[in-house]
Amino acid sequence: HMVEYAMRREPFVKFMIEKLAESGCKVGDDFFKIRHCDAQVGGGFRAPDGVIMCYNHLASQEEVTHALTHELIHAYDHCRAKNLDWCNCEHHACSEIRAASLSGDCNFKMELLRGHYNIAKQHQACVKRRALLSVSMNPYCQGKGVAEAAVERAFATCFNDTRPFDRRP
Repeated sequence: HMVEYAMRREPFVKFMIEKLAESGCKVGDDFFKIRHCDAQVGGGFRAPDGVIMCYNHLASQEEVTHALTHELIHAYDHCRAKNLDWCNCEHHACSEIRAASLSGDCNFKMELLRGHYNIAKQHQACVKRRALLSVSMNPYCQGKGVAEAAVERAFATCFNDTRPFDRRP
């Protein structure tokens, strides 16, 4: 199926799995769980269990690959930062900014499909929008302006942190 295909064939997915192993977090056979999800999400990372992929919200191989890469960036951040606290809105925002920026979520084609046509600064605007969407789903980050403030505070530093890539793919 599409997850196995991505693990074998997709360069970004293979690269992230390799980098996780190098960081001391080997991806085992039970790391990816395929589920039917009620929430309107493609997947999620649950520390320390692994990645959940929502088959009912992912239609194409490309969507599966993006979602996998996105969740693997969260797994990498969790592995790399020993004190990452997913209940801390700024920590969560940082990982969401990195995942949106580095996974292909905000590439030109994905943005066009969402109806966003403005080219200048589109990538940064998309990353902020996508990070905000995810952080505002965190029960610890609800309340007026909490998620927005966390994304703003984390943005500059976390957007420029492209590890484990040398630069933004």
